[in-house]
Amino acid sequence: MATELFRDDHGIPHLRADDHLALAYAQGRVTAHDRGWQIEVDRLRAEGRLAALVGPSGVAWDVFARRARLADTAQRAYDALAEPERAWVDAYSSGVRRGLGEVTATEFATLADRFGDRFEPGPWPDWAPLGILHANHVLSGSVGSVLWRAHVADALGAAAVDLFTSEDPAAGSNAWALHGSRTASGRPVLAGDPHRAIGLPGVYQQIRLACPEFDVVGLAFPGVPGIAHFGHTGSAAWGITNAAAHTADVFRERLRRSRTGFEAYGPDGWQQAEVERSVITVRGGDPVPVEAIETVRGPVITDLRQTGGQLTAASLRSPARAEADLGFAVLLPLLRSRTAADVVAAFGSWVEPANRLLAADSAGTVLSATVGRLPDRPAAERLLPLDAVTVRPAASRRLPPAVVVIDAAVDANERPDRPEIDFGVHYPARYRANRIRTLLSDLHPAAVDELEPIWSDTELGSAPPLLALLPPPDRLTETARAVRSELLVWDGRMEPDSPAAARFAAWRAALVRRLVDDPVLAPLSRPHGFGAIFDPVISAPTRIAAALPTLLTESRIGLAVETLIAGALEDAAAGPVQEWGERHTLLPLHLLREVAGLPEAAVPGADLAPALAGDGDTVRCTASTPGVSDRCSRGSVARWAWDLADRDQSRWSVPFGSSGDPVSAHFADQLDGWVTVRPTRVVTDWSRLRPDDRWDPPGRGRP
Repeated sequence: MATELFRDDHGIPHLRADDHLALAYAQGRVTAHDRGWQIEVDRLRAEGRLAALVGPSGVAWDVFARRARLADTAQRAYDALAEPERAWVDAYSSGVRRGLGEVTATEFATLADRFGDRFEPGPWPDWAPLGILHANHVLSGSVGSVLWRAHVADALGAAAVDLFTSEDPAAGSNAWALHGSRTASGRPVLAGDPHRAIGLPGVYQQIRLACPEFDVVGLAFPGVPGIAHFGHTGSAAWGITNAAAHTADVFRERLRRSRTGFEAYGPDGWQQAEVERSVITVRGGDPVPVEAIETVRGPVITDLRQTGGQLTAASLRSPARAEADLGFAVLLPLLRSRTAADVVAAFGSWVEPANRLLAADSAGTVLSATVGRLPDRPAAERLLPLDAVTVRPAASRRLPPAVVVIDAAVDANERPDRPEIDFGVHYPARYRANRIRTLLSDLHPAAVDELEPIWSDTELGSAPPLLALLPPPDRLTETARAVRSELLVWDGRMEPDSPAAARFAAWRAALVRRLVDDPVLAPLSRPHGFGAIFDPVISAPTRIAAALPTLLTESRIGLAVETLIAGALEDAAAGPVQEWGERHTLLPLHLLREVAGLPEAAVPGADLAPALAGDGDTVRCTASTPGVSDRCSRGSVARWAWDLADRDQSRWSVPFGSSGDPVSAHFADQLDGWVTVRPTRVVTDWSRLRPDDRWDPPGRGRP
């Protein structure tokens, strides 16, 4: 059998080959064809060379990537791979190199016109897949939240940290499992949707990988071989959510310059730090020098600050760097899994971020586990950066075994009910998790076809706690009373045709803006000093919006709550009468959007702005940033449902399409189904797929 490429009606690639190495080569090649721009961008991000492609807008990332030693970590992890895994990664990278030589993404030509020169990224390195996975995950763990809490402590005092008890509500995912006792077929069903930035092209790639050893459908990371987060092997299936765990230690470092670079003060006194100096090439701009400092605890990832006559900064000790392991030992065993136990065993090698895993098999077993490598820290040491002078690095903790699910299970990043898997500090509120449990109880879905009402649910769990704070009408002006009355009769659903949902959003946004400007909380808007890459996670509007109910009910900080609420009602009344869908439209994130001097029309997907249902705290997650914009650029980046009785009854969808090429018919042909929450059926019958006539003639296509 030659290596073959088939596609379904949505252009989703289905590959089959003689063996797993030929299959990896084919996966790399077809990914370069379908997502060439995306994987080259992610490869440059891992190398700290983004600014060489897009100019000054890439500098902040490149500074961080070089400080965090992303490329070096990926190379070390690649060198540490066992020979079978390295051969598999090499085959994939070889296929990418061939594919990149056969296609050229239109975005490169757009940038050539903008800057007046031509950019050559250079050959794709064998270790690039590890770098891409690392770059996609390095900031998805706890580091941003630890730095945010440090900023709160600096700005408001340590006692204020607990006011912000919820992590970013748009982070994480939804996932649920139904045991066979709950389904019509008598076999389990798994389903869910991951939440991330809604980028173009999408973060996940629908794909099928088949060879004599295995036949797997799932959602892959473009640029990474195999299928990591969501997959179905025919007899086993899995899906993950973020565990919201403390995944890496952040240390407060005390530094001083020395004749050879820097020294850092730790439990054993002053010790020499490693320094790597490099220069960032900036397309259309001046070069930027970078000093990447690494102490015995880890790379220094923030700007240096002069504090009390000494230099201070934060270093990051992550399992990936400390142990030279990015979890690639998981990927091949996952593809070969036949049972839920096989899946859990494969994920025993997962590193970061920590995830909650649901796995099931056609024999009826459903398992729930927490997977990843976590520093063994008590809860009190997860809250703020650790003092490098008094605290030493910790070993990785031993995680508890998987538990058997006998009815249903739901994971939506909430604080777990089981204390033995509570590895975080603050968690997103339980709104999504509670709502999914209610829907499963009320609707009794017994098959994949009956899951759409869950994915599409728009009831806003965070609305009742806020509405309960509305002052009595006799304390409000006539204008504010009218808005109050409108909100109190609203059904709480964020539907696109709802004027009341739009009014609620306007009131919430006004509340956030007033709190941001209030003298009590205004210090949170001061510069944080950690570096520009952390601006999105240390954002006063975002964090205040997530903490609204707590902030408005906490009397000890001295906010004039009734005045704030009444003023926000007046602000909302002053705005136009709109429906939620007029305010809440999609804003796809494409890298070209950040390039200065590039016309909006030159940005792929600039015209993709449908009205959306949902919000950040609804199961139908379409998050915005209250107080900043009601447009959505973060939320559900895929939907998946795996039927363990019949894989062809399974469903999957992504926000846009299988191709990253703006001129392709499959660039955004799934958008309507994503907006209306109608995932497409998985097709595995080869006779219903069409051969891709651009692929090799018989006998070719191997490494």
